[in-house]
Amino acid sequence: MGKAKAKALALFSGGLDSSLAIRLLQEQGIEVEAIIFLTPFYKAKVGGFKAERAAEKLGVPLKVVRLGLDYLRIIRKPKYGYGRHMNPCIDCHIYMLKKAKKYAREIGADFIVTGEVLDERPMSQHLNALKIVEGESGLKGRLLRPLSAKLLPPTIAEKRGLVDRNKLQDIRGRSRKRQLALAKVFGITEYQSPAGGCLLTYKEFAAKLRDLLQNKKRISMADLELLKVGRHFRLGENKIIVGRNKEENERLLKLKGINDYFFEAQGCGSPTTLLQGPKKRQAIEKAAQLTAYYSDQKTGKVHVKYGREKLEKSIMVERPNKEEVEQLRIK
Repeated sequence: MGKAKAKALALFSGGLDSSLAIRLLQEQGIEVEAIIFLTPFYKAKVGGFKAERAAEKLGVPLKVVRLGLDYLRIIRKPKYGYGRHMNPCIDCHIYMLKKAKKYAREIGADFIVTGEVLDERPMSQHLNALKIVEGESGLKGRLLRPLSAKLLPPTIAEKRGLVDRNKLQDIRGRSRKRQLALAKVFGITEYQSPAGGCLLTYKEFAAKLRDLLQNKKRISMADLELLKVGRHFRLGENKIIVGRNKEENERLLKLKGINDYFFEAQGCGSPTTLLQGPKKRQAIEKAAQLTAYYSDQKTGKVHVKYGREKLEKSIMVERPNKEEVEQLRIK
């Protein structure tokens, strides 16, 4: 009997690096399955891109794992800190690899693969960070990074002859030239843009999440989904969210909590506004004023209706000036 075919589980982001890592192993006749972790902060689609389609093109089965509220513990207090904004990249990689390790056992994978490139990302892909991730996830010697493998110590899979180290790469740094050249060789044309995936790396989104964590102890999935919708404002204990367009207005109403008020200006084009927190007079007035500010009525007092389940109450408000609006904006 011939030697059994090696099997790998690849962490898949839909990006070029993880796609190339998979193809490098497939070229050696290694069977590859892929796993993608979708956090509540993952931009599911960027320019119509879908990870499932990219995996299909590579010919690999894809396991999609949606992470929930337990993932928030990583965000609240990451052991290895944040990147530029609210992105705890090192802790996030450790968390995902621990989950991948369990799944690898289930499918009988010999080792785990990532598309990481040495020194490509300043926080999470320098040599020390790669070592930390490997050690803390319990995958010392069992985590192969095909794009930079020749610059890193040989893994157990290489030592056992499951993978030919000579056919792996020695890519380093932030330039994408070599990856793009490899993509041409392998005919890979569909992949996520490098900046497309994680909302935690965006300044505006990070500010909204930080505000939520500071002001609310019990956070729901709806709270996290709301961070992706509308303009966000803070008035003490109150959060006010104003829709930007018809799609966002509809989304706000779907995600509205049972005790939230919603607002709409009357007799003109109007955003939908949500008011969360205590329904004191000042908060109601501010939510109505913000609704008026973003409505199509630009002069005179604005008639705004509001309520919990239906628009049953009325208030007349002056449009605030830009400075007043910006003072309340979460940024």
